[in-house]
Formats: sequence, structure tokens, C-alpha cells
Amino acid sequence: MNWKTFLTGVGSGVAIGIILNQAIDKNKTISAEKALANAKAAFKKHGPITGSWIQMEKQPYSKSFLEYEVYIGGISRNVDGQNEQYEFIVDTSTGAILDAYPLS
Repeated sequence: MNWKTFLTGVGSGVAIGIILNQAIDKNKTISAEKALANAKAAFKKHGPITGSWIQMEKQPYSKSFLEYEVYIGGISRNVDGQNEQYEFIVDTSTGAILDAYPLS
């Protein structure tokens, strides 16, 4: 066996593996259920929640001249006997909450 041929094959295999791994990572997104769980955990830090929902389809969203693909959902809370509802927007690739605001 020729060592140069062997090392060339190993080097090529490693390079192709790295390229494929990066291509696959770019296409990863979190599920809507995971996005809802993240939002619920964030809202629970400020008190109990009484209900929640999320749209399962991804939506385009722009914020500060940046384009995102997002899930849109909502949380209901009971604060001092009053029902408060919030809508939130979650980035599908990172799971980060991009925006949250109360509904009137």
C-alpha cells in the first residue's frame, strides 16, 4: 500500500465530511413544539401560564432589516384575576424569541 495514496484518501474523506456537516447544519430547524416549550419556559419565569398555542407552519418575518423564518404563538396568563394574552415570535433556526407583546 502506498502511504501517499492512503493519506490523500483520508484527507479527502475528512474534507468531504466537514463540508457535508456544515451543509446539513444550515438546514436544521427546531420543531414548533420545541419553540412553544421554549416560550412557555420563558413566560413561566414571570408567573404561571393558563394556556398556549403555536402555528405549526413557518412564516416569513422582518425585523430591523433582517429576514427570519419564524413560528408565531401565544400565551395566556392570569395576573391579579385578569386574563392577559401575549403573542410571541420564535426564530425557527435558533429557537430564540425575537419578539413578544401583549394583545389588547
